[in-house]
Amino acid sequence: MIHIGFDDTDSPKGGCTTYLCAVLVEKLSRFNVEFKDYPLLVRLNPNIPFRTRGNGCICLRLKVDEEDIEKVKSLVLEEVENFSDLSFPGTNPGVAYFVGQVPVKLRRFSEKALYDMISLEEARRVAEKCGVEVHAFKKGRGIIGALAAVGALLEDDSTYELIAYRTRENRGKPRRVDPGSVREMDRLTGHRTFNNIDGERILITPHGPDPVLYGIRGETPEDVLYAHTLVRVYEPIERWVIFRSNQGTDAHLRLKLKIAELRPYMSVIVEGKVTCNPTIIPGGHVIVKIGDETGEIDCAAYEPTKAFRWIVSKLIPGDVVRVYGGVRPPSSKHPKTVNIEKLEVIKLSPLIKWENPLCPNCGKRMTSAGRGKGFKCKRCGKRLLTGKRAVHFARNIKEGLYIPPPQAQRHLTRPYERLNTRNKPPIKLVPLWHFP
Repeated sequence: MIHIGFDDTDSPKGGCTTYLCAVLVEKLSRFNVEFKDYPLLVRLNPNIPFRTRGNGCICLRLKVDEEDIEKVKSLVLEEVENFSDLSFPGTNPGVAYFVGQVPVKLRRFSEKALYDMISLEEARRVAEKCGVEVHAFKKGRGIIGALAAVGALLEDDSTYELIAYRTRENRGKPRRVDPGSVREMDRLTGHRTFNNIDGERILITPHGPDPVLYGIRGETPEDVLYAHTLVRVYEPIERWVIFRSNQGTDAHLRLKLKIAELRPYMSVIVEGKVTCNPTIIPGGHVIVKIGDETGEIDCAAYEPTKAFRWIVSKLIPGDVVRVYGGVRPPSSKHPKTVNIEKLEVIKLSPLIKWENPLCPNCGKRMTSAGRGKGFKCKRCGKRLLTGKRAVHFARNIKEGLYIPPPQAQRHLTRPYERLNTRNKPPIKLVPLWHFP
């Protein structure tokens, strides 16, 4: 079996690594090949500063006759060069080929690429040690994603996405997808698909110049294929493919660290106590500071997370929380910060306010008579030495897990609908998983 990984072929002007994959699927199907898995759409660490759009890379796993392997390799390299926007400075494609069983070292590399930053030098070393053939275009940063895609087996959990693509003449124009049909599709498929809509907003359609018309995410190939039949569009669909993916699995949020261990750009889980009341900064962002035995760190919930910010704003000192997110490096304007993707409230601290006593004579609230001098009533002059009492107030937040709304979630974020769902790799592929 040959494993083919590629990455970093797109740019802000358009292009799309999954579209390149869809074209390759059509062309490879003309060879005497057998697809051993659906094309893998592997999302990597979303906090990397020089990531590609969506930070997704692709892997194809094929059973190929020995005499056709070189033809397959040549076809892939030719199409990567043809479809990549090599004129854009930030586009640096990479391709990886590996024949045989994926080595453990390459699998570990892929896991690390989900939560940490990896240098091109490290990627080249791993490729050499594992015997992976790599090809770089320009600076070749896409080698990192290409290797990570080959090493990603997605054995613990995976989801599926059917991506439909536009014809060339319609790219750059408004997408003609009937929003009512998307809402009806969401209703009919229930929790078998996810992140289709958020309130009135349609989420399956992107907004850029890329060739994607829409993408439907779900639990099985059958689920996304059924959902696809329910969506009405008023423009031709050039092609579509079902991908298997780590989207919606929290694959990047596995690393539990102490505050002192946090490094910029990592995707992490960190637990601590709230050390001061949250603050709201210009732009509507909410900042809360947490601490553990190794230090303190700011955690931020940004304006696009909408009502999720107000959950964060209700925390008080003493609350024990678990924060899931990405580490933003310090700058001249802010300290090192964890950008919150999820928040788990583990234990709430009691909200207590101390009140001065009421005057036993006239019922008016008494005031302090001075340090150590008790209380006095301004109305009748009554004095008391003691009487201050603690008043317990109900918290307007509960213990549990909080996730931002779908429109503010990362590709990798596990939504509420999937909290108790895990999917194993497929035993065989459905008969119709791509067109043409």
